[in-house]
Amino acid sequence: MVGCFSYKTNRGKKNNTNNTNIKPTKKWELLSGVNHWNDMLDPLNIDLRRYIIRYGDMAQATYDAFISEKKSKYAGASRYSKKNLFAKVGLEVGNIPFPYKVTKYLYATSSIPLPDAFVIKSLSREAWSKESNWIGYVAVATDEAKASIGRRDIVVAWRGTIQALEWVNDLEFIQVSAASILGADQNPKVHQGWLSIYTSNDPKSPFNQSSARDQVLGEIRSIVEAYKHEEISITVVGHSLGGAIATLNATDISVNIVLPTGCLVSVFAFASPRVGDQGFKRVVSGQKYLRVLRVRNTFDIVPNYPVILYTDVGEELGIDTSKSKYLKSPGNIESWHSLEAYLHGVAGTHGSKGEFKLEVERDVSLVNKTMDILKDAYCVPSSWRVEKDKGMVQLPNRSWKLMDHELVDDY
Repeated sequence: MVGCFSYKTNRGKKNNTNNTNIKPTKKWELLSGVNHWNDMLDPLNIDLRRYIIRYGDMAQATYDAFISEKKSKYAGASRYSKKNLFAKVGLEVGNIPFPYKVTKYLYATSSIPLPDAFVIKSLSREAWSKESNWIGYVAVATDEAKASIGRRDIVVAWRGTIQALEWVNDLEFIQVSAASILGADQNPKVHQGWLSIYTSNDPKSPFNQSSARDQVLGEIRSIVEAYKHEEISITVVGHSLGGAIATLNATDISVNIVLPTGCLVSVFAFASPRVGDQGFKRVVSGQKYLRVLRVRNTFDIVPNYPVILYTDVGEELGIDTSKSKYLKSPGNIESWHSLEAYLHGVAGTHGSKGEFKLEVERDVSLVNKTMDILKDAYCVPSSWRVEKDKGMVQLPNRSWKLMDHELVDDY
């Protein structure tokens, strides 16, 4: 999460780097990285574990709700409405509502050809969209949540790639200038694919007549205006491709949106490929209240890409799921990259001590949600999370029809 600070510090000094520590007045400010998570990552602070996992779950929701079945006319859309998203993906238990409300769904397209792992297209002639995919959402803390967490938190969650990791080899890692959105002072260059997904629009698409960038910036501005007299925080989360876009988006927010004085913008990026060059890194470092935490699994290959001309930004939390006694050994490139495996790793990592012991209650069954990662001794089926009958519904005339999308005008 992210926060706005009401105290005074370094206000009269010219300081263009976010490497300056700021004295926090609240616990959540430390968890949001106000001091760059100093002395909190190794060993991993118990409250920060829970904090990272909570935001990781909000990123996981973008996978759990996404329709990847190409035979569905809703392929590439969210299976659930904004109102029901958190309940349907298992983030609400019993009568306890999730403390955030989704205010907007985000849609993306691309002006350049990309592998199928990035943009899923329906085979149906009645496809809901031929050009766009659901890419994430914006949510805001409810009044009840604000009372417990101490501020009005705004979350932006970005979806990653859906299919296997062939895209790592299929994608050309071409850099293009990001000066049009981040300014020319540092001559920032970023990956062409990330920038295209973030900034492309398509006049033929009812969902992408404006780009994902315009959608999210417009929504953030509206929420900030609505709560301008409150303490506000902004957190941007994503996994894989979503982690790269989250980093680009948070930087864009910091550069281009007028936020309350001292408002911190924090990123939790899981398994993220690198976003840009040294110029981009200088832009990130130049934002006083921007914080980036990259969570990286030891054997995951994706954070190593692109290999040349790109650089890491922010801080890094290292995990190693190969040390978990719960998971099959040694794993594979897909299991090392899985977001559920990452969250399992956050729950049990002990950093440089080299141990693995679950320190927070997180059901190990979750790692088998879409894969076969958990040891057989736990008797949890592989890829167990499926819609009933894969969305096929029997009609009164006894015929069957694919109905895998909530029929509400809720895009």
